[in-house]
Amino acid sequence: MRVLLVDDQPLLRHSLATIVDNEPDLTVIGEAGDGAEAITVARASVPDIILMDVRMPRLDGLAATRRICADPAFAGTRILVLSMFELDEYVYEALRAGASGFLLKDTRPEVLLDALRRTHRGESLFAPSILTRLVAHYVATPRPERPAPSIRRLTAREVEVLTLIGRGLANSEIATGLAISVKTVKTHISHLLAKLGARDRAQLVIAAFNAGLVRPTMPRQHPRVSHFS
Repeated sequence: MRVLLVDDQPLLRHSLATIVDNEPDLTVIGEAGDGAEAITVARASVPDIILMDVRMPRLDGLAATRRICADPAFAGTRILVLSMFELDEYVYEALRAGASGFLLKDTRPEVLLDALRRTHRGESLFAPSILTRLVAHYVATPRPERPAPSIRRLTAREVEVLTLIGRGLANSEIATGLAISVKTVKTHISHLLAKLGARDRAQLVIAAFNAGLVRPTMPRQHPRVSHFS
């Protein structure tokens, strides 16, 4: 897995590079000190994962994330934001920009490495305190009484899978709950991404909340979901 490190602090980049390069399946293929440089390096190397800081000179990490995620050349690149600040506006803007996750810089090395691998697999990763506030944000935000029109194009099974993704279940848990194989779950997720125009799992979670399929207080169990034709 090819990783691009973006942070305006050289010492932190060096520390991150040491952690990442010690893993046999991870390789740091470049570094950048600001968002503008990140875009330039990314175009030259097309990394699998970009570990992106937020506050940087010239072009900040959120603006860089927005530009990279909007570029078809980076369709296979995922961005994991790593910041000292867990301000809500940073988190929401990172999600809107297309980031696949948001972690804090006090994250333990083993957690960060796991996050890189899981982000590469299409999962969404957030620091626990951030995830709690994201849920609270959706609780406070009025949701439509009926599912969004795009949800109506989904099959009954796809709605079930989307609901479980919104509840935070992993592919293996979804497979167990629906009595299907993990491979079949991945196929449904591919269909969901295409039908909903979503970039990754993070945007599928948002779609599930926006459609009213998920309530944050719901238990993590197989739901009864209506079919929308």
